[in-house]
Amino acid sequence: MRENCSFKTIGEISSFNRGLTYSGNDEVSSSNNVVLRSNNIDLATNTINFDELKYISDEIIIPEDKKLKANTIFMCMSNGSMQHLGKVAFIEKDYPYAFGGFMGLIIPNPMIVHPKYLYFYFCSPSFKRFLISIGNGANINNIKYSDIAKNVIAIPSLDVQKTIISELDLINNLILIKKSQLNNLDLLTQSIFHEMFGDPVENEKGWNVKKLNEISSLICNGNTPKGGSEVYVKKGYLFLRSQNVWKNRLELDDVAYIDEETHSKLKKSVLMHNDLLITKTGRINTENSSLGRAALFEGEDRSANINGHVYLVRLKENMVHKFVLYILISNSYRELIRKTCVGGIDKRQLNRDHIEDFPIIFPPIDMQKLYVKKIEKIEQQKKQLNSTISDLETLLASRMQYWFD
Repeated sequence: MRENCSFKTIGEISSFNRGLTYSGNDEVSSSNNVVLRSNNIDLATNTINFDELKYISDEIIIPEDKKLKANTIFMCMSNGSMQHLGKVAFIEKDYPYAFGGFMGLIIPNPMIVHPKYLYFYFCSPSFKRFLISIGNGANINNIKYSDIAKNVIAIPSLDVQKTIISELDLINNLILIKKSQLNNLDLLTQSIFHEMFGDPVENEKGWNVKKLNEISSLICNGNTPKGGSEVYVKKGYLFLRSQNVWKNRLELDDVAYIDEETHSKLKKSVLMHNDLLITKTGRINTENSSLGRAALFEGEDRSANINGHVYLVRLKENMVHKFVLYILISNSYRELIRKTCVGGIDKRQLNRDHIEDFPIIFPPIDMQKLYVKKIEKIEQQKKQLNSTISDLETLLASRMQYWFD
């Protein structure tokens, strides 16, 4: 889409405000001064959320240019994860909230560009490739507006921009609807669990409780092979790392492989069908928190291995694997993990004794199986929704590529 377009740099069509800097001493448990950070942009939907708000002292006067304004684009400028760097949310109305120093606000010039046109550009594969290019392909922890400002994009007429926005909005809204339906199914799963068993940590129904170690034949973490990533091969045995273990699923887009020799040296952590995997290290105060995520390995026996940042939990025979998994991924367990993990604010760790001591409620096996049977029907609906979402996201990426490449 190059015909009848002008070409301008981001710097020519927008301005930029960096976020508010403050010290740890300024943080308080509650106040009227709210500061939004990277975790307040949902990576999956490119929308703003108000989870886990940060508060600073009311004595601090927040300048107006450090507050979120309507028709601007809220961007993450610094993050330990390349995946979150450059993620954006469109701000549709004024908020009295400040944004932190690792964040930025891009203010489009409405005489040249519709703010949402620029927002969709920042969501596009084209902009993501640009981010990689300014880091020369390396993992970078921050981006500068001065670099973004040099990026040249096609600017059609305002009327054409409106047409583009309408099309992309339609697809994007369908994606958000489907993701909302997916979230509702997750809530239904939790609701059914609580109706049948109550809170798995509080155990107000008085079920028998066993430690995870008591119902397991093996609990261990893997090892990182000598040589690190240099031992990875193009084909071989799956080598699962923490980034592959998500809530109730294994994500294999960024998977590593090891050869048979390396696999055999790490025989302690060779995976068997229905092994539970739990991430050992990570961050706890971000969306999609990377610490304590759990999933079930449903691959073939001895076809995969894990590194040192993942725990393997092999349940004893006759255990209902999915029932234990649903306990481990419950919201109650997220809070338990917050309380029991050790380490700094940014990165924490679950020790082996934490895992072994996890309390697992143990209602009658028939009840556990009945719950899993109910949930498997919901999982089928979720699978269909995820397929629809994937198709819509592919379509959205294709249309953004058409308009912005």
